[in-house]
Amino acid sequence: MTISDRIFEKLNEIGMSQKTFSEKTGISQSTISEWKSKGTNPTSEKIMIICNVLNVTPEWLLSGIENTGGRGNKSDWYVIDKDTEMGVLISTYHGMDEKQRERLMGYMEAVIAMTKGKEGK
Repeated sequence: MTISDRIFEKLNEIGMSQKTFSEKTGISQSTISEWKSKGTNPTSEKIMIICNVLNVTPEWLLSGIENTGGRGNKSDWYVIDKDTEMGVLISTYHGMDEKQRERLMGYMEAVIAMTKGKEGK
């Protein structure tokens, strides 16, 4: 199954029209239709927006395999939308100098230690 096959399968599953998909992704309807008629796939720069709109992982979209449970290899990296809370956190962290980062890491370790202490009671 190709990437475009998975996209159309997911659209059908969630009941989303190609027009709505086009509006949400910013990908023209003619391009989406071309994927179907010519069996082509989206360009790499469109993968993340497609995943976001369809609520799927890049792994699933590219391979059809979802890494769930305790089986399989865990990724050593994350793909995060920069406009989410986590994305803002990472962008802010990236803008910090080394001392600020060390201090933030200390705060996080203290919060985790406090939480573990409360759970044990």
